[in-house]
Amino acid sequence: EHNQGRVIHEQEIDAALAKWCSEHSSADIISKLEGVRVPVGPIYSVEDMMSDPHYNARGMFETVEIDGEPLKIPAILPKLSETPGRTDWPGAKIGAHNSEILGDLLGLSEEDLSSLSDDGVTC
Repeated sequence: EHNQGRVIHEQEIDAALAKWCSEHSSADIISKLEGVRVPVGPIYSVEDMMSDPHYNARGMFETVEIDGEPLKIPAILPKLSETPGRTDWPGAKIGAHNSEILGDLLGLSEEDLSSLSDDGVTC
């Protein structure tokens, strides 16, 4: 009976929840729902994950160096005690394979590649 009613009124329920959520902060929503024992948790953006103390304490990210600059990236998972894994090479620089992909594979001319670079589309 309850599930059938939820299915029938799904759009109205979603609209009411969306309105209520838009009027409260994420922390307030979590607090209110936890207070009445509703399972709840935040939906993280990448920025949220990378700044979360728990994620960082668990070693979910590592810092590598690219062109002398530090870059925080996802770490090797899962974490194994005897073979924890590591990133040996962070990959090619952005745009390193533009010519091969855009030129050789997709057939763009050198002029096309130059135009894309000049216009800031590629690096």
